[in-house]
Amino acid sequence: MKLLKVLFLAAVFGGLSASAARADVKPHPIFSDNAVLQEGTDIVVFGTAAPGEAVNVTLERKALGEASLAAASSTADKDGKWTAKLPKQKAGTGYALTVKGKNTIEFKNVAVGEVWVCSGQSNMEWSVNISETPDQVKEAAKNPNLRLFTVQKRTAPRPIDNQDDLGHFTKWVESAPDTIGSFSAVAYHFGQKLQKELGVPVGLIHTSWGGTPAQAWTSLEALDADPSLKYYADAARAAAKAYDSYDQKAAMAAYEVALEKWKVDVAKAKADKKPEPKAPNKPKSTAPDLGPGTPAVLYNAMIHPLLQFKVKGAIWYQGESNAGKAFEYRTLFPAMIEDWRKRFNTELPFMLVQLAPYWDGNSAGVRYAELRDSQLYTTKKLPKVGMAVITDIGNEKDIHPKPKGPVGERLALAALAIAYGKKMEFSGPVFKDAKFDGATATLTFDHVGGGLVAKGDELAGFTVAGADGVFVPAKATINGETVVVKSDKVEKVTAVRYGWVNFATPTLNFFNKEGLPATPFRTDDTPYTTAPAPKK
Repeated sequence: MKLLKVLFLAAVFGGLSASAARADVKPHPIFSDNAVLQEGTDIVVFGTAAPGEAVNVTLERKALGEASLAAASSTADKDGKWTAKLPKQKAGTGYALTVKGKNTIEFKNVAVGEVWVCSGQSNMEWSVNISETPDQVKEAAKNPNLRLFTVQKRTAPRPIDNQDDLGHFTKWVESAPDTIGSFSAVAYHFGQKLQKELGVPVGLIHTSWGGTPAQAWTSLEALDADPSLKYYADAARAAAKAYDSYDQKAAMAAYEVALEKWKVDVAKAKADKKPEPKAPNKPKSTAPDLGPGTPAVLYNAMIHPLLQFKVKGAIWYQGESNAGKAFEYRTLFPAMIEDWRKRFNTELPFMLVQLAPYWDGNSAGVRYAELRDSQLYTTKKLPKVGMAVITDIGNEKDIHPKPKGPVGERLALAALAIAYGKKMEFSGPVFKDAKFDGATATLTFDHVGGGLVAKGDELAGFTVAGADGVFVPAKATINGETVVVKSDKVEKVTAVRYGWVNFATPTLNFFNKEGLPATPFRTDDTPYTTAPAPKK
């Protein structure tokens, strides 16, 4: 009897040891049921396994008349990482992705189509549930050809390369009334428009965080590479060093001192019949998370882990948190885009939303105007960058205007034209040139489309200045494909501006016949108010 017991225990523990020694093959968490894989390029599947383990990957479609099977193999390296490349596949649904090592994992209802990264701050994060007419939007949301993936909020002091440390990655889901409510409204409307126009599956990877600046979404290396941005890289290094050197015992000691002082302050406040001061926060056993505004930390946690996954392009709605340094954004924003392109190893067509009208504490101020101009500048500096202008969708005292449908749809127009080569007008009028003749200025534009129009009795938002540089309201008239601007208060016009304020009143109304608003602009090159003061 004792012998049988010993043999039984040996078998049990032997089995456990064998199981513990075996490292199951694990695809990266970006892969799940309902995933969308990028068409038109090799399909890269990657993950972890035991070092030296053979991994076989297949992508099979059994659709009637369109059956296909692609296969690839790989071997996990010394760190247990493997990558398998499948040949490009035809767009469609009904694929099964199988990954087989010592164990087998199958992902069902996989699609091949167009994949876009959707990032930025709060206006990208803003969900369908709290946007305009959410019930109507959700009622029409069922679309198995539109798939959604969310990267939850996370910061990291350095790029996350360990796929087991990606608990903030979720799962792919099909668009449906019960799945889109908490999803980005801008991204959803973009995806619906894109999917309808292209007729192929579309996958959206939503990765955004409200109130965050562009430097948080840019890699340390990119910030380091530009002398004017290097101070951000230095800040990122300092934050990482502080994170790594966190001493819980020292933090507790400081807390105890602060707590005793607080008790004294509370007693004094009670004696003086004043409000009690806030108690100090007890330190955690591990280092506190780095703030989301810290340079590079969102790139590290919410972009870097996506880089191996093939995507088509990116949409971006951000800028409010950089408005105080709008001039610097002319350098920072292009640097971020080029950084992403380099790291995704693709041309990455990039569509941005120009900031909506907002008072920013002073409607007549110009910080937002300067940030919008930096965004426009970026579309001219870099290839394949498009911009959705939303001068007609602002709310003076609400930084989160509720209409998100037009925003997403205008982004989709830019993507269709720039990323997919569709012959269509995708932008409102963009200032091209000015000719000055005494009291008048004649302006010409790109993206005239079917013609220039004023939505209202007459054009609003134009100002002119003479040699004194003082801008005054002007009368603007459409004349064919030009706009003629003048003011009886300026004898010799030397500069024209349009919409050059945080929040314009009345609402800007200069469009083309395609219904797309003109971007604000200026003809002068007066230094930005947000530019650093000249060194003495």
